[in-house]
Amino acid sequence: MRLDHLSFAAGPGGLEATSERLSDLLGEPFRDGGVHPRFGTRNRVLPLRDRTYLEVVEVLDHPASDKAPFGQAVRARSELGGGWMGWVVAVDDITELEQRLGRESVNGNRHRPDGSELRWKQLGVKGLQSDPQLPFFVEWRSERGDHPSSGASGEISFASLEIAGDPERVSEWLGQPVERPLEDVKVDWVAPNGTPGVLAVQFQTATGMVRI
Repeated sequence: MRLDHLSFAAGPGGLEATSERLSDLLGEPFRDGGVHPRFGTRNRVLPLRDRTYLEVVEVLDHPASDKAPFGQAVRARSELGGGWMGWVVAVDDITELEQRLGRESVNGNRHRPDGSELRWKQLGVKGLQSDPQLPFFVEWRSERGDHPSSGASGEISFASLEIAGDPERVSEWLGQPVERPLEDVKVDWVAPNGTPGVLAVQFQTATGMVRI
């Protein structure tokens, strides 16, 4: 179990404008990630160090976005002006979580501009919807070299997360101490009685620390 990526919902300007704004802050361009047909969304991706990445995601005018929890979550965050939507943990075997949480994972896929297909299973987006401090889970089904972090420059990494919430609640959700999947990233837990969720992320970049 490890930190895999963070999701940032596009703001009023849409996917391109949001990606360009973050790119200007971080100093590297995002890549076109393609469409998630099952979820009614599309994304742009910035590969980072340590097999992690940042995605900017936008909801599409598509029936799937109204039915799929992920599409619903993206739409809700974008309608609030966009911003941090959630954090995502990668696991080797998602069936263990299915059994423990009593939920079934769903298949995810997207076709990238080069024609390759990225496949995974995910679980827990409804948990994120009801309590945004909680991560959701992915089990990658594609080859390791196809992970969205592939091709990272090595100049940018997650340095710290600021999450409004309760680490004990998150540890209960994970089934292990929250420090384990976040062992390489510092987390500041703030406002345990406030509105939960990711408040800010600090990145180590080629030109120093950047807080978004």
